[in-house]
Amino acid sequence: MLAILSADPIAQSLLLMALIWSAAKIGGELAQRARLPAVVGELVIGVVLASLHRSFPVLPDVAHHPHADFLASLGVVVLMFAVGLESTVPEMIKVGFASLRVAVVGVVAPMAFGLLGARLLLPAGTPFAVELFIGACLCATSIGISAQVLREKNVMASQEGKVIVGAAVLDDVLGLLVLVVVTGLATASSGGGTMPWGKVGITLALATGFLAVALTLGRWLTPHFFSLASRLRGEQLLLPAAMGYAFLMAWIGNLAGLAPIVGAYAAGLILEPVHLEFLEARERHSLDTLVHPLLTVLAPVFFVVMGARVDLAALGEWRTLGLALALTVFAILGKYLTGYVAGKGLRSSWVGWGMVPRGEVGLIFVATGANLMSGGVPLLTPHVQAAVVAAIMLTTVAGPIGLGWVVGRGKKA
Repeated sequence: MLAILSADPIAQSLLLMALIWSAAKIGGELAQRARLPAVVGELVIGVVLASLHRSFPVLPDVAHHPHADFLASLGVVVLMFAVGLESTVPEMIKVGFASLRVAVVGVVAPMAFGLLGARLLLPAGTPFAVELFIGACLCATSIGISAQVLREKNVMASQEGKVIVGAAVLDDVLGLLVLVVVTGLATASSGGGTMPWGKVGITLALATGFLAVALTLGRWLTPHFFSLASRLRGEQLLLPAAMGYAFLMAWIGNLAGLAPIVGAYAAGLILEPVHLEFLEARERHSLDTLVHPLLTVLAPVFFVVMGARVDLAALGEWRTLGLALALTVFAILGKYLTGYVAGKGLRSSWVGWGMVPRGEVGLIFVATGANLMSGGVPLLTPHVQAAVVAAIMLTTVAGPIGLGWVVGRGKKA
């Protein structure tokens, strides 16, 4: 019977979902009892599920199952849409310069520390392109994890919360440019080519163009879209219309070269309460109320899958573990320094810890480096890949722990 269930793809998917959602609630509960954010427990329980799969292959592979990957991607898009709903464009403009300062330092400082760490810890003669790519991997920021902690602590609407989210969105644009530049340098150095500055310019134009159009033309078109939706006579239109709008913006953002989560966040940001008044009055529910159950179901999948992708076996060698721990310290320090440029009146520790998690963004950087070739061999060796991935995942866990702790202390003060 067990073999039949294992061979049936539908049964595997059902077991996968049962495991993920049950484990997520157990992990979240244990974390909260330990006075940690629930997201920490969800990340750790993902590591446990991956270990169980290696010991009992009959269990679904949470880390690499395509259905889990799809639901995880969906979950983080819904999360960022919900985060965007909690702010408006005028509110974000007020913290725009602070977010820009935090974003710039959040890219430059970790990259510099990463370069320093690679230069000190890797063998002499390591190509500069490798050191540069390690620094690039440390400059990314995963806003989804910090956003969930801020939501759990009910401080998303704080000035610090808005600065963190705004800076992380700008980090996505800056990080994308860094990735393009570093990839071009690595390719040029290994193949004797020239730096593709044209591609860098196109990437910058598409990314900034999307954000500019979304925050201007998008704000004008959004009321018309929901006005048309309100003329339909069907019931329960508010949530499908809003989610269709969010997914459309996420898709357009991806076309512009940005992560889909940036488009989803922009959709929530420009969707103001006045646009929804008629539909909310007709259905007697606010959009926030309708989105919350969807968020509760889908967001934990993202965090469990992220935890499941931690490869503990790769840290078996002492040199790999030492490099991973050193890069983790450099990665945390580089992002924590961003809090000191946020500006007066803002709690630097909140901003600093909020920028620490790397998550899926950093993993995308590593995957790109792993696919690059230098002298006929991969640019990032398995040893370096394992160390960088471990550092990314350790910051993914350390970030919400630190942020939850400083926010808890700040609220008691």
